[in-house]
Amino acid sequence: MRSRICVPAGAAALAIAFSFNALADDLTVGITRSMDKFEGVINGKPITIMRNQDQTATVNPAFAKTSRKCPPFCIQPFTLAPGVETIGEVELIGYIERMANGDDSILLIDSRTPDWVSKGTIPGAVNIPWTRLNPARGADPISIGEIMTGDFGARELEGLWDFSSAKTLVLFCNGNWCGQSPNNIRNLMRFGYPADKLKWYRGGMQDWEILGLTTVKP
Repeated sequence: MRSRICVPAGAAALAIAFSFNALADDLTVGITRSMDKFEGVINGKPITIMRNQDQTATVNPAFAKTSRKCPPFCIQPFTLAPGVETIGEVELIGYIERMANGDDSILLIDSRTPDWVSKGTIPGAVNIPWTRLNPARGADPISIGEIMTGDFGARELEGLWDFSSAKTLVLFCNGNWCGQSPNNIRNLMRFGYPADKLKWYRGGMQDWEILGLTTVKP
């Protein structure tokens, strides 16, 4: 099995590594042909992403349903909006690697309501529920502005938004049938957030769980 260790330069950087153990710790179920698991540190917290090694495991019952009433649980298009990139699991892990490597220009956002997040989320994610960016659901301009500046790195200039230093946001929710991250993305674009700084993991928690990837509880 090939090995690769990624250690960022600088005394303040946090050590991370793609783990490829050649002895008894070899993982039978890897992520890709060249990656068995990912280990790193984000915001001072160590994280590990790997797949369930039990080859008889089945999907979490919370994500086993094939049919939910539509509306509201309608299948989302693959392309959500012009300029917004739709990504898969390997690309998402790549963003997590960059975060662990000290890149603070990226934020991984779980757009679901806290009751869903409490059941498990993707390591490294922060919860910004779709309702907090939705004026139709009671989100007020001051609270939205605090998220824009405090969490996303945007700047407010005389009533206008400057997104030149804003973070790249990687958003997800429950899956292809879930409208919570699409709602966040559409509202952000209404506020002027650049489409090229919005990434959408369309598969969400359902695909993440189906692949047996690591989840954590907040």
